[in-house]
Amino acid sequence: MKSILLIGLGRFGKHIAMHLYQLGHQVMAVDHVEERIETVLPFVTNAQIGDSTDADFLESLGIRNFDVCIVAIGNNFQSSLETTSLLKELGAKLVVSRAARDVQKKFLLRNGADEVVYPERQLAKWTAIRYSADHVLDYIELDEDHAVFEIPVPKSWIGRSIGQIDIRKKYNVNIIGVKEHGKLKLSLSPDVVFTAETTILVLGENKDIQKCFHI
Repeated sequence: MKSILLIGLGRFGKHIAMHLYQLGHQVMAVDHVEERIETVLPFVTNAQIGDSTDADFLESLGIRNFDVCIVAIGNNFQSSLETTSLLKELGAKLVVSRAARDVQKKFLLRNGADEVVYPERQLAKWTAIRYSADHVLDYIELDEDHAVFEIPVPKSWIGRSIGQIDIRKKYNVNIIGVKEHGKLKLSLSPDVVFTAETTILVLGENKDIQKCFHI
């Protein structure tokens, strides 16, 4: 369990609060709008109404006591930048800030952010890949060149084993898991046989996965 400071409770921030609650973490939520605070009260340990660009207010929260500080402010980049900078000045261990564009990412990293997330861009890319291909069930980007894809097993593989297919040797793609009837299996052997109900999780370079599965 981690202690997390979450600043900014718009739609993105609210969803973060909900997921952190489900994961069992302690969350201190901050926003300058009282109504937003009220909507997340069921999911957070504590909440404060205040201006995150006010150094005295932030210092009163005990910034050094949090394992992670998340700046989820989305509609005011100046406030996001000032908040990020103040958090680092006050001794925050890890600052994760939200950006909408590359230029924002550059400023945030220069002013105290340890990590930057692009919620809209990341979701847009996932949506484009997921729904432009007939046989991609899920997609997780690891970096610009590598990803994990969840794909239904090709018909030509049904009844054959992982060892017989050997896509690692042929395409430099690794099968890291298989799913059947919603159950995920990660401990695999070359003897695992594919069925019509199998979906597979594959890891590799995007170009290799695309070539292997004609994505």
